Amino acid sequence: MSAKTPAHLQKDFREISGWGRYPRGRGLVVRPETIEEVEPAIFESVIARGQGRSYGNAAMNEGGVVMMTEKLDRVISFDERNGWLTAEAGMTLDEVFRNFLPRGWFPSVTPGTRFVSLGGCVAADVHGKNHHHDGTFGANVREIEIAMADGSRVRCSPERNAELFFATLGGMGLTGVITEVTYRLIPVESAYVVVRHNKARDLDASLSLLEGEEWDDRYSVAWIDCLARGRALGRSVLMSGHHARREEISGKIEEPLKLKERGKLNLPFDFPQWVLNSLTISAFNRFYYLWQGAKREPFVTDYATFFHPLDSINNWNRMYGRRGFIQYQCVLPPQESSEGLRKLLEELARERRASFLAVLKRFGAQNQGMLSFPMEGYTLALDMPVSDGGLFPFLDRLDEIVLKHGGRVYLAKDTRVKAETFRRMYPRFSEWEQVKRKVDAENRFNSDLARMLEIGTQ
Repeated sequence: MSAKTPAHLQKDFREISGWGRYPRGRGLVVRPETIEEVEPAIFESVIARGQGRSYGNAAMNEGGVVMMTEKLDRVISFDERNGWLTAEAGMTLDEVFRNFLPRGWFPSVTPGTRFVSLGGCVAADVHGKNHHHDGTFGANVREIEIAMADGSRVRCSPERNAELFFATLGGMGLTGVITEVTYRLIPVESAYVVVRHNKARDLDASLSLLEGEEWDDRYSVAWIDCLARGRALGRSVLMSGHHARREEISGKIEEPLKLKERGKLNLPFDFPQWVLNSLTISAFNRFYYLWQGAKREPFVTDYATFFHPLDSINNWNRMYGRRGFIQYQCVLPPQESSEGLRKLLEELARERRASFLAVLKRFGAQNQGMLSFPMEGYTLALDMPVSDGGLFPFLDRLDEIVLKHGGRVYLAKDTRVKAETFRRMYPRFSEWEQVKRKVDAENRFNSDLARMLEIGTQ
């Protein structure tokens, strides 16, 4: 790490982790207050960090500098006619909702939490419940500005400096510090969603619902019971919805674009390790399947409940205990999805590996991001507590299944995949690496994730 840390930068040395709280590490954290203070060229090793909501070690940098972008949150411009928002990269989606939803504008893609920065959304190329219709976050970005390793600032887009743009999209911050993002918002008539639920008795029925036109909508996701076995393997509840039009909520809600401020629950302590186990989660899953599956008729709910249910609980990650948790997310191509998902679910059921939250989504076509995670097919996301030494060998076995069926894991959520496995999962890595060497020959942008994947070591 460079000794030249400017005196005007706020800094402290502290322990940090990803949202999964595993692993943990210590490092020097600096906080620029303006775009002009973003000077990555003065550091030997640096990685940008927004809200720290990537689950693993992507925004950690042991022995180096972590540059927090949280104070770089200003709106630069907004095109009220076409919905293009230009903002500093530290602005969160929560701030976008607060500032623009009352004016009738909604992010074109939002992940499962709104407490993420725009820059982080680009770096991880996040996706939402509408990927099969609208693609990733990056597919809705018109332009970004990046602070480069040589001290320059470069604007890039799908048409301008396209190679750098598509290397940065999903590049986990390893090509430079994203300082500015121009992103598309869509017009909506309300802050509410019309939702339908439908039960699926097994995996085949779950995939049929996700593929069928009858239950398709702008947004769709399936909660899946990962501990069900036998004939019930892969049973789920499909939740689909669209932005409510004024006539769909007429007479029910006086101010359709505004939500009442609600108090948030807070989890002030770590759950004991034994609370979330296969028995308690299996019981919860049976209850949840019956409860949510019983909702036969369409209903209206607010956007926060539909898109970001866990955001209503502060520090919800503490429910997994002091040792933290891993979120394992993979994607399989269409022709391999049924068999691959069946094998993954059989492994989970056989091992009784409890996942409090298991989600199945359908993905649309892959974009041009060299390390972007989504590709056409189905994605399964699982939360698993770091409870015993057998977890990581078990996840290695899941990797083998994913590889065999032509899939990949999500770098924004991973913290243990082997470098060789990663290269097999991401066939455009060598192309990305060429761009990395061109724009960052000294490997100035580095992270614990990059070292784990042996990026920049050869």
